Amino acid sequence: MKGIIKEETIEKIRNTCDLVDLVSRYLPLKKTGSNYTGLCPFHSEKTPSFTVSDTKQLFHCFGCGQGGDIFTFIMKIENLSFVEAVKFLGDLYGIPIEEGSKTDDKLEAEKKLIYEINREAARFYYYNLINSREPLNYLKQRGIGRKIIKEFGLGYAPNKWDSILNFLKGKGYKIEDIEKTGLIGRRKDNTGFYDKFRNRIIFPILDTRGRIIGFGGRVLDNTMPKYLNSQDTLVFNKGNNLYGLNLVKKYSDRKRIILVEGYMDVISLYNHGINYSVASLGTAFTKSQAKLLKRFGQDVYICYDSDNAGINATIRTINILRSEGIEPRIILLPQGKDPDDFIKEKGLEGFEGLIDSAMNHIDYRILINRKKYNLSDVEEKIKFTKKVSQIIRELKSPIEKDVYIDKISRDTGISKEAIQKEVLGKNIKANISSYKDKYINGKYRDNKNKIAPIKTVLESAHLTAEKTLVKLMTINREYYNIIKSRLYPKDFLNYECNTMVNIIYDAYERNQELDSIDSEYIIKNLETKNDIDSIIIDEIIGMNVDFLSETKII
Repeated sequence: MKGIIKEETIEKIRNTCDLVDLVSRYLPLKKTGSNYTGLCPFHSEKTPSFTVSDTKQLFHCFGCGQGGDIFTFIMKIENLSFVEAVKFLGDLYGIPIEEGSKTDDKLEAEKKLIYEINREAARFYYYNLINSREPLNYLKQRGIGRKIIKEFGLGYAPNKWDSILNFLKGKGYKIEDIEKTGLIGRRKDNTGFYDKFRNRIIFPILDTRGRIIGFGGRVLDNTMPKYLNSQDTLVFNKGNNLYGLNLVKKYSDRKRIILVEGYMDVISLYNHGINYSVASLGTAFTKSQAKLLKRFGQDVYICYDSDNAGINATIRTINILRSEGIEPRIILLPQGKDPDDFIKEKGLEGFEGLIDSAMNHIDYRILINRKKYNLSDVEEKIKFTKKVSQIIRELKSPIEKDVYIDKISRDTGISKEAIQKEVLGKNIKANISSYKDKYINGKYRDNKNKIAPIKTVLESAHLTAEKTLVKLMTINREYYNIIKSRLYPKDFLNYECNTMVNIIYDAYERNQELDSIDSEYIIKNLETKNDIDSIIIDEIIGMNVDFLSETKII
């Protein structure tokens, strides 16, 4: 019916909107334990009794009793109907609002029927598992007992061609409807249908609302393919879902989320106390799955197998995650081990040790390339250094570049200057030229008439370091925050640098939204002070920060 908002739209808003972020737009929240608290916007109070759960995405006031989800909050605080609240949030988060029609009603009915058939199928598979000795023994040997079987709803598909088909037909479902679930397939000669899952452990795949959307199946022996997944259906798309996400939503505090390769990895980690792992569903990792990880974990970890296939998959996943603004860390497993093997052998403490020592993506990519090349061979060393220089070039921070250039220089014995030129390439001359042109053509070309004696004499390295710090602070607030956390204005001993630092500190503090400070701003302020040595300003403006990054300043 037109005018009714599609369920998919509502669900997309629910999955996209973060309640803590939404509530923070209306009132200040303070982190208290695993929740956030603040003064209730729905009644007057002096002591905070309004609580928001980040993990459950629910709010509740212990004073007035108001509570609910994102839609309830917007309805109450903006005095809107449900439909108006959905449209309000859709506009806020840039989600198009799609209204339903009679065609959509028919589609929703089909989806509801698929969910229903999937639920009946899961019950059938579960019943078969708990009454079948061989698959139970297989799971027992892998350390999976009845409690985990029940938690994940594991099942077993009998080694027959028509077991699920006959069961569902016996429940009154039509063959054409059963076919839509992907549980059965049509024979090539078009003479009938057959069960797609046979003699396999069954892994029901649930969405975050607890609905069974598909199935995965694993053989009990070495038959290929080892894993088989449901085909895409009206309710299931492999690239838009993650196995185990329903349990992450239910149990995890969302501080961490670990991406693994297989169903058994998720189950084994959960069995040992790690309830924040998920697995992709038999396809290459996608951007949609990256968005899910971002929503359900503050820190994202990748823990794939350590073989060549696992390494290649890790690199691809890193690139996708970074394209979505996620800086993942990589958990390194010993050669030949997967998460399931390792945690069974070393336990929770051992696996948490791997998490604590996880690498950032730069260190990981350098390590992988280090294993590819023999650094005792000159040609191999050159290839390695050029490859790693390309990786370092991606970094935006000159400080990070300096650290990694120094590290590679120590590892290879190649000078920092040579590696720096390889990293920066033509950018060095281009940057110096642009700054030179600015000096020659700008209004400060006559600054030679303004040179004044330097009031504090310092060693060259010290003065260079102070000027570099000043320049970094003008470029980016992040640099300013780092430097401010370590140095006070009084720590800048050079008179001119000390004066400029005071101006920069004051500018950032007065304008909290400022990302950087234009050098013109400093000059304008300095011109009001006759005792400032303006040649220092010109030198700082002319600095290429990347070029000077070889100077360790922090």
